[in-house]
Amino acid sequence: MTQTGKSDGGSAGPAVLLTVLLVILVAATVYVFAARLYPAPSPISSAAVLIDRQYNRTLYVAGAVFVLAQLGLAFAIFRFRDRGRPARFTRGSVAAEITWTSLTFLTFLCLGILGRKAWAEVRYAPPAPDAIQVEVTTTQFVYTFRYPGADGKFGRLDPSLINAPAGNPLGLDLNDRTGNDDIVAPDLTVPVSRPVALLLRSQDVVHNFFVRELRLQQDSVPGMMIPVNFTANRTGRYEIVCTQLCGLGHSKMHSFLNVVSEVEYEAFLKKWSASQ
Repeated sequence: MTQTGKSDGGSAGPAVLLTVLLVILVAATVYVFAARLYPAPSPISSAAVLIDRQYNRTLYVAGAVFVLAQLGLAFAIFRFRDRGRPARFTRGSVAAEITWTSLTFLTFLCLGILGRKAWAEVRYAPPAPDAIQVEVTTTQFVYTFRYPGADGKFGRLDPSLINAPAGNPLGLDLNDRTGNDDIVAPDLTVPVSRPVALLLRSQDVVHNFFVRELRLQQDSVPGMMIPVNFTANRTGRYEIVCTQLCGLGHSKMHSFLNVVSEVEYEAFLKKWSASQ
């Protein structure tokens, strides 16, 4: 084997190409979010506004880290591209690792603290004294909503009495007087600007209650009664969807939240009371 004495200049082409692709990726990603090409629907509750603020804070922090990391990677690829010389090995810096890990931990801790109110207001704060209680029962692949009626009390449920084809999807005990005036409906109807306390339960598998305009998403779990609160401040009709893969009919599981005036709400109660 002979040596010519000439040094190999290396191949910079792949490094330059990858650098350019990373810069394009960063620019395209920033444009998609900055131009708001896929905006979320307007929030319809004060809690949803808080969640949007928290989302934006998290997005700005994560976005800044993403941009700096990708541009740093692009710089490193270009700066340390193949120049035809032997590679050098470095063990890194323990101090730098500890610093970056600590900064990451503190950043996410601060974001969690800032978002505590938005989370607690919906899930941990007690419902208002005048809150409208509605029981939400999920089953493959429908939502069923039960209102306590004029007496303000839910009637007794007996799983052995569940018979959806016969008109008793919840297993209402007809011998229980407190349940005689319960209202069972396929859609959720609530008055505008009135606090609502939902009680989520499932008859079979894990389902989910999600209304994007409320920024409210909560699983319903068999054997558990999960409370969530909201107050819708804008009338309209909003879709309720299940975001858990709950079976073959998952894609068809949806209902609607109807936010109406107080007069329309009273009319809704009277209509369904008469049809029970």
